[in-house]
Amino acid sequence: MKIVSTSYTNTVQFNDPVAWLQRINFYTGILDELAKNHQVDSIEQINYSGAVERNGVKYHFLNFKKRKLYFPGQLHNHIKALQPDVVLVNGLIFPLQIIQLRLKLGKKVKIILLHRGEKPYYGLRRLLQKMADRCIDAYLFTSAEFGKNWIESSIIKNQNKIYEVIQASSVFYPGNKSAAKSMLAVDGPPVFLWVGRLDANKDPLTVVKAFVQFAALNPEAKLFMIYQTEELLGDVKKLLQTEAKALSAVKLVGSVPHHELQNWYNAADFIISGSHHEGSGIGVCEAMSCGCVPLVTDIISFRKMTGPGKCGLLYRPGNVTALFNALMHTQTLDMEKERAKALQQFNTELSFAAVAYKIEMVLASLKRNHT
Repeated sequence: MKIVSTSYTNTVQFNDPVAWLQRINFYTGILDELAKNHQVDSIEQINYSGAVERNGVKYHFLNFKKRKLYFPGQLHNHIKALQPDVVLVNGLIFPLQIIQLRLKLGKKVKIILLHRGEKPYYGLRRLLQKMADRCIDAYLFTSAEFGKNWIESSIIKNQNKIYEVIQASSVFYPGNKSAAKSMLAVDGPPVFLWVGRLDANKDPLTVVKAFVQFAALNPEAKLFMIYQTEELLGDVKKLLQTEAKALSAVKLVGSVPHHELQNWYNAADFIISGSHHEGSGIGVCEAMSCGCVPLVTDIISFRKMTGPGKCGLLYRPGNVTALFNALMHTQTLDMEKERAKALQQFNTELSFAAVAYKIEMVLASLKRNHT
């Protein structure tokens, strides 16, 4: 089967194809796996023109010098010339382009949209999304729960078009925990890790408040916080300055290059998230790929990623007491068993191979329905 992956946005700040593919390796690993059984092409838009072949996937770099293509005739001509059986489109926010794509490719080619955390449009753009739904064969959501808004908004008319497939995974892998801790000068156990933006959605304040209470009863526990943005950094520091013990329990690491996160994930025992909303939750996925036990909010994406109940602990978002209770519960866990459960859940549900297999099941289902 011939599969083409594409999008309609141009990331103009990148001009190096190798660096770009490294940047999106959370997705290209899926294409690598699909290429083992299919012919796979991916169309990328950065400030570069050319072609690169890697792991059986041919990447076509097309530079239209526009951040977003509303009338992508040249792109669609390129896709049609590749003679695809299936086109994977990243994002549910390009209804006008999808209508044009269907007109260009005809009825036989399957068009599958990958949900990237977007929410339904309003007004005229919602009307376009409703029209585009007639052109789409399947939608991939991390959890079918994400599709409810789209069904209730009457954008997706047929709920059978919705399939549960996470659209990203992790290139990281488990390593020697003691060596990772030694390399980073991380003490513990238990070692807790938080990775994310210091914004209201990631809710670091709830995490810090609960952990300070927990650390007062468990002085050996440490929380390391890695963050790429600093919106709430001042508020976090104020919380930590209220008690001397908090400063030794919570370590503000700051920004870390992505490739170095593997060492941090391998050094940690638990990954904590305070998120109120996540489209996929790639940071937690990456942590689980290294054997971190998830201690995360009870939201749609994390319920799906953790089973729910197959590994880790869930708590109500924004609730300091609920997180404190969950932290206390970690003391009763058999860490070897919990680590093994996290790795098992990642390998069977979240790995590149698992995601590619699920996409192949979607393709098989569409083929059966067509015949």
